Amino acid sequence: MTTMTSQEEYYLSLLSVFHYVVGGLAGLFACIPLLHLTIGLSMATGLIPVDEPAARIVGMFLVLIPCAIITLGWVLAICLIAAGRFLAQRKNYTFCLVMAGIACAFFPFGTVLGVFTIVVLVRESVRAAFEAPAGAQP
Repeated sequence: MTTMTSQEEYYLSLLSVFHYVVGGLAGLFACIPLLHLTIGLSMATGLIPVDEPAARIVGMFLVLIPCAIITLGWVLAICLIAAGRFLAQRKNYTFCLVMAGIACAFFPFGTVLGVFTIVVLVRESVRAAFEAPAGAQP
């Protein structure tokens, strides 16, 4: 069984911090559709006077679609932050690896973070550190 070097431990702690940062940015960017949600709510409830019933239907779409986007963005942000926590604790290797792959889809920060995380996580010594009991780590 190989042990992690201090450089690999440094990489994991650095990746953990960057997961927090990118998770926070993802949560922030997920709030952008709040403007569309506000407009949609105004149209659907009648705050913005519209004469046609079709405009209320458009208002409902301007409520449902932003709600879905905001929810998915916040879930992604929470999962990225959780992955950062798990990297720091050396737990849930598969979850961290899957989140690194998902993060690659979000250009540019997520792509860089995901690729570097995958490069570090596929090392045998890092994988062994995740599989070792919590008290056995140096």
